[in-house]
Amino acid sequence: MTETKEMTTLEQLKLSLRIDMDEDDALLKLYLDTADAYIKGSVGEETGFWKLEAVQKLYKTALIAQATGYYTARTSLSNIPMSPVNMSVNSIVGQLRGRYATYLERMEG
Repeated sequence: MTETKEMTTLEQLKLSLRIDMDEDDALLKLYLDTADAYIKGSVGEETGFWKLEAVQKLYKTALIAQATGYYTARTSLSNIPMSPVNMSVNSIVGQLRGRYATYLERMEG
């Protein structure tokens, strides 16, 4: 049986964006870091919360979605306004906020 290598977040982001080249890797890493700061800043910084398995899946999805938004909206060449925060990220952040509040209550109680 062969083991499959787990993809890095950068590799997952590039797959999501359908990018095969490495030229934008530094920019994509910056967008991942910025998305991480946005999501954690919107929810809360308690490190134990972010280690929960159920939270990690939601976080990873929001992280890739947010970084994708940053990448695709980096320059706008159309008359259509674009928002760097998409609705799926807002939805996941809302779910994470609820879970975070419950997590803090359990930690205090």
